[in-house]
Amino acid sequence: MKRVYKAVTVVPADDGGWSVALDGRPMRTPAKNPMAVPTQALATAIAAEWNAQQDEIKPTTMPLTRLAATAIDRTSPQRAEIVNDVAGYAGTDLLCYRAEHPPALAARQEATWQPLIDWASSRYDAGLAVTAGIIPMPQSPAALRAFAAAVAALDDFRLTGLCNLTAACGSLVIGLAVMEGRLDAAAAFAISQLDETFQIEAWGADAEAMQRRAGLAADIRSTAHFIELLNR
Repeated sequence: MKRVYKAVTVVPADDGGWSVALDGRPMRTPAKNPMAVPTQALATAIAAEWNAQQDEIKPTTMPLTRLAATAIDRTSPQRAEIVNDVAGYAGTDLLCYRAEHPPALAARQEATWQPLIDWASSRYDAGLAVTAGIIPMPQSPAALRAFAAAVAALDDFRLTGLCNLTAACGSLVIGLAVMEGRLDAAAAFAISQLDETFQIEAWGADAEAMQRRAGLAADIRSTAHFIELLNR
């Protein structure tokens, strides 16, 4: 798609919040909904993505625009389903499944993951049980209800961010830690990729794996930035 607009500005949205205007016309989402976001900071960053486009518009270079449109077009009309999907990660959270061997990996998981499990237990009054191996282990109904309540309390934009983080990291606890400012994007990536990083240190990595990891890191980074802009 070619760039046909010249001026990119931030304007107050008709129904509240802020919007981006292309040559004076407020943007709409792919589903033709008004592209209104909650904060001026987020609208300004989205405008910068559009202003940075050259002759050809490249959607892959506009992650904030994509996340905002997802919040409006997908999260809002499918909210209950998305809350259920995101909260469901608490039942099989990455941080709850530890290695038995080798001992060095098990020790690294304990040192890195357990403090986050402890934090989540204190923050949400939701203790998660930890096990060795990959056999699914049921979590307490009380803990699952507590995490579901925390997820459901988020607005559509923050829920979109948490959904993206949880999927990228394989962990609701990591996603919530980023939301709460306990982890930054780099730490979230490193913690979620602990197992694979351990294997790479031992055996090396191929180009495909490194490319996938770079994509994940970029996705986590842009989502964390999206959440930061929502809090300004």
